[in-house]
Amino acid sequence: MNEENVISNPDIPAINRAYAARHVQRRNMAGFRAPKLDTVRVGIIGLRRGANHIKALVQLEGVEIRAICDKRPSEVEKSMVWFKDTDHHPEIYTGGEDEWKKLCEQKDLDLIFVCSPIPLHAQMSIYALKQGKHVCSEVAASWTMEECWELVKTAEETQKHFMMMENYSYMDFHLVTINMAYKGFYGDIVHAEGAYNTSKEDNCFSKTMYSDMWWLREFGKRRGIIYPTHGLGPIATCLDINRGDRMDYLVYVEGSDFTCGRKARELAQNDPFYEEFAGLPYRGNMGVALIRTVKGRTLMLQHDPYTPSPHNLIHGIYGTKGAALFDPEPPRFSKGDHRWYAKGGKYNDEYDRLYCEYTPEICKWIGKDSKGHGHGGSDMRMDWHIIDCLRNGLPLPQDVYDAAALSAIVPLTSWSAQNRSNSIDIPDFTCGAWRDNPRNMDINLENGGGNTRILPPSQAAMTFDDHLAKQWEQHHAE
Repeated sequence: MNEENVISNPDIPAINRAYAARHVQRRNMAGFRAPKLDTVRVGIIGLRRGANHIKALVQLEGVEIRAICDKRPSEVEKSMVWFKDTDHHPEIYTGGEDEWKKLCEQKDLDLIFVCSPIPLHAQMSIYALKQGKHVCSEVAASWTMEECWELVKTAEETQKHFMMMENYSYMDFHLVTINMAYKGFYGDIVHAEGAYNTSKEDNCFSKTMYSDMWWLREFGKRRGIIYPTHGLGPIATCLDINRGDRMDYLVYVEGSDFTCGRKARELAQNDPFYEEFAGLPYRGNMGVALIRTVKGRTLMLQHDPYTPSPHNLIHGIYGTKGAALFDPEPPRFSKGDHRWYAKGGKYNDEYDRLYCEYTPEICKWIGKDSKGHGHGGSDMRMDWHIIDCLRNGLPLPQDVYDAAALSAIVPLTSWSAQNRSNSIDIPDFTCGAWRDNPRNMDINLENGGGNTRILPPSQAAMTFDDHLAKQWEQHHAE
């Protein structure tokens, strides 16, 4: 077999033992507050995904986008539409592999958004933290176990915010279910389920969608749940993971690839471009992880990136007094009376009443202003919350321990898949502080804030063809 086609299988338990033995918490970053920033000066690395954040940030009071970076000049040119008719005039870094370092070194920046391909997230984030910047990274925050530990170490040493932007936690229904958990609707939560089952096969095989075909290459050289955080992030928040409970260990089972390799071989027959992808040992269609927490609660996590079934996140929470379930449609709640109250169903009135009762303040505050933004408006709600917290000197909604724990699922499930689904411990990145850590995701604005205004969108933004927003609407059409 070609050496490049061999799946890497590092000794993850040994790596975790070594890091845990020498790691001392320099400062607990849970609940960390940085000095207030009246104006948050922002730099953005990676403009294919970063453009959605630009779209939101230019509408937020107290934000100055002062730098943008993408190695492809074409992406820079496309992103400039969002700055038309605004007061933002960013420095531009493009045309080279290391231009992102120059952006990180720019002196007049407070916050850097890392929106590059996943394999670059950790190294860029660590470099930015060491330049004295707060960092918000796209998901997953890291690709290896070593990177998880190094992110924690660097955030503690620099005493700068690091947040992984798990925007699915800011979906409308998910915010309601998180608030239900905060308010005790479920009683004791005993089990939760999440997934990211949505076919990205067409996107991955497109020659123009992802830089250097990086997603297809990663699917061809990895095992495990490669994209865990959209399914896991919202339910982990409901279970107060790292805040009174933590993930203890997992087991993972992965099936074979029935679609991706076949498509690569078919394409290669007529197009030499795909020949290098035809022989890769692709990750299986479906992978399922079972996680047990220290308190004895369970989580089930699925990932299927290929099979052409409808977009399915599951997002189910089950407790001693109530439950909630998002997918498959329709969304629904249960009050523990052996009945589902489903949207649009026989008991729609009760569904609406519960939804209204548990809608958190952040949704009421932003409301219609998030409509039309990426991922059903969750991008705007999350970006607004980040900026509002920084302007008011509040903890960010998610911290570096959340980023490390959720991202660690990538190497942990890869190890389990290659070791006959044996169980593997999930490290405690908090050094025991999880027992008393406060909640960070203040969706009811109980700690203050809520004073960052949302400005009207520019005419250019209103007329721009937002591909990602349209794709989301197609997947979630009602």
